[in-house]
Amino acid sequence: MKVPSPGESITEVEIAQWLVEDGDYVEKDQAIAEVDSDKATLELPAEVSGVITLKAEEGDEVAVGAVVCLIDTAAEAPAGDAKKEAPAEKKEAPAPAPKVEAPATKTYASGSPSPAAKKILDEKGMDASQVSGSGRDGRITKEDAVKATPSMGTPGPGARGESRTKLSMLRRKVAERLVEAKNTTAMLTTFNEVNMQPIFDLRKEYKEAFKTKHGVSLGFMSFFTLAVVRALEMYPAVNSMIDGKEMLTFDYKDISIAVSGPKGLMVPVIRNAENLSFRGVESEVKRLAIRARDGQITVDEMTGGTFTISNGGVFGSMLSTPIINPPQSGILGMHNIVERPIVKDGQIIVAPIMFVALSYDHRIIDGKESVGFLVAVKEALEDPINLLMGGDVKKALEM
Repeated sequence: MKVPSPGESITEVEIAQWLVEDGDYVEKDQAIAEVDSDKATLELPAEVSGVITLKAEEGDEVAVGAVVCLIDTAAEAPAGDAKKEAPAEKKEAPAPAPKVEAPATKTYASGSPSPAAKKILDEKGMDASQVSGSGRDGRITKEDAVKATPSMGTPGPGARGESRTKLSMLRRKVAERLVEAKNTTAMLTTFNEVNMQPIFDLRKEYKEAFKTKHGVSLGFMSFFTLAVVRALEMYPAVNSMIDGKEMLTFDYKDISIAVSGPKGLMVPVIRNAENLSFRGVESEVKRLAIRARDGQITVDEMTGGTFTISNGGVFGSMLSTPIINPPQSGILGMHNIVERPIVKDGQIIVAPIMFVALSYDHRIIDGKESVGFLVAVKEALEDPINLLMGGDVKKALEM
């Protein structure tokens, strides 16, 4: 079997994990390996049935089209009740002779502490061997323990293990792209805050009926996605990217949604979000999130976005400066929602507030456009009935 091409422009993959062992009998279309490209993790299915011989190790980087295993199609499938031979019993090794240790030499450094001194040393996390005793025969006194200070170069009593794990090809590619974004864009971030009470009220009233009718929850992502689509219509430079010496502006809105998958950060794309309703956005977000979680997302589903939304709030983030997803020119960061005191109509009230952040490429997006864009997102989220639903909530939610 040769490595199939997982997508355009990908020339090599990494064997992330073999799902079978050398000499196993595999069925046609059975998943035999997981391979990492720089875009996604994909399963490699067996092309035929037979006994497999592996030709690559886990962690190997192999070119697209290279042979990674052989399958003997002439081999017969093992009987269903066939059992492997039990391994031969191992002979018990003779017990090692007990070691005879030389008696320890009593020193000041190894003197035993008094009960009071031991309690103080335990509270400091220090071992008695770290302290020189001034008492009789090197005994550590309470005063010795009080004065004792752990050395900065002396390991404490806790575990000090470490492990080393090779980065997957996907993680290495993410790292390269993040560094590229920092080094090749004039990235700035502007911030604002949003009173989420109007959205809270809408979700409280319509959430259950919406889920009953459409089979998906009425979450925050549909409000944010449609608010972004509206703002991109008002500020098209944010829906642009640099191509050589030209600025390429898109008349469609393909919104990338950053989600956390088992192999790391993935960014599937909601195509033509400008044509979707609240139900359409929520259905697509759910579909893509499930595919990312199950490792079924494809390269095509993560390619070609024009703007990105990242929701760090699900992990408890209060405020951040998200990094642009190149070659895009803007990314909106959502954060957690916390009740905070605000002034409204001259009165101090408590409201659910979310801080939002827009990171943008200052080479093609000016401060006026970036701030205006984020204000437009804020306005739509704080007045969703008029600015996102056309004044008719039930029609917008297809109730």
